[in-house]
Amino acid sequence: MEALAITTIDRPLEAVVRPPGSKSITNRALVAAALATGGVSRLEGPLEADDTEVMRRALRGFGVMIDDVDDPWLVLGTGGRLAAPGTVDVGASGTSARFLTALAALAPGSTTIDGTPRMRQRPIGELTAALAALGVDVETTDGCPPVTVHGGGLSGGTVTVDSARSSQFVSAVLLVAPMAEGPLVVEAPGLVSSPYVETTLEVMRAFGATVRPCGEHRWRVEPTGYRTAHLEIEADASAAVYPLVAAAILGGVVAIDGIPAASTQADLRILEVLEAMGCEVWRRAGRVVLAGPSRRLTAVDVDMNSAPDAVLGLAVACLFADGPSRIRNVGNLRLKETDRLTALATEIRRVGADARIEGDDLVVVPGEIRPARVRTYDDHRMAMSFALVGLARPGITIENPRCVEKTWPGYFDMLSGL
Repeated sequence: MEALAITTIDRPLEAVVRPPGSKSITNRALVAAALATGGVSRLEGPLEADDTEVMRRALRGFGVMIDDVDDPWLVLGTGGRLAAPGTVDVGASGTSARFLTALAALAPGSTTIDGTPRMRQRPIGELTAALAALGVDVETTDGCPPVTVHGGGLSGGTVTVDSARSSQFVSAVLLVAPMAEGPLVVEAPGLVSSPYVETTLEVMRAFGATVRPCGEHRWRVEPTGYRTAHLEIEADASAAVYPLVAAAILGGVVAIDGIPAASTQADLRILEVLEAMGCEVWRRAGRVVLAGPSRRLTAVDVDMNSAPDAVLGLAVACLFADGPSRIRNVGNLRLKETDRLTALATEIRRVGADARIEGDDLVVVPGEIRPARVRTYDDHRMAMSFALVGLARPGITIENPRCVEKTWPGYFDMLSGL
């Protein structure tokens, strides 16, 4: 199997990094732009990676015209007049699987959403149950893909979306709600990772949707459809986690460009946690700056349920802390591209530290880091996170490094640039 040896850095960092565009915002904006009325939407600074390629390819199958040769991307809205594409292969893209399942409810005819073997293990039953409650004929196997949607439209009314395992279920319903026959009230009991839903609502409003909160985790969406928009896509906060953690463990300063001071992206939670570990953080217009401490990082006990994608980078930071750290309430990591909770514990032990899974918590116990060949489980965030260990300690090799192409094709070039 292909592997990449990571080159250590023997000095504090002094770097400026512009991560790629936000995956979360790009894929949400593609859906809204595809449904818009009034012509062409412009998406400036989008993410060019495997996950967004899956979404663009699928939308073309639904009859959407997209010019993505250059930045900005141009999307010709359909006004909701979609064609059923037959079978859609979403690969390993969970975001695409959930959003396209909801989108297929609007297309007359039958659409089957399928993907990798791992995708066939990832839950979607809560979403299909919500769509069925809105009058959609939908079939699935044991609550996982493949899922077949016999589309034709959504009714209005009130729908409950069980979002205890993924916020993407309620985001999927919200994204198509402006196209319903009447006003739709969407409620999401047990919602996890709620900042991602805030991102969904921001994108919807940018494309002209009328959506208002009407209670805790409850929103009313008017049947206004979408209008075209020119959207500047923020840099990806999930990607920014890695250079930020690099500065935390190596010392020095890293500036992250492209993230507005008012950004609500979920994984900016990492800034608060790294501050608690001893780093200094400044947020300016369009820039986040982090200075690593001159001493060992401070161990933390922190709930990361709202920002699960940042947990992998945080776990690596905890390897360099002054004692055991506990990362709480992250059981939803078991449902990602791999069982990230188990994978983290396994690879942390492989590099010489210790880790325990206690219920839905991960306890990281620092140890003497040793050379190791780290498995990535075809998971981009495992590769990106454990590469950071190799920046600080020699002898770390990352298996299957190309898996980072899912969200950041130039990731290892960025590390070399540090």
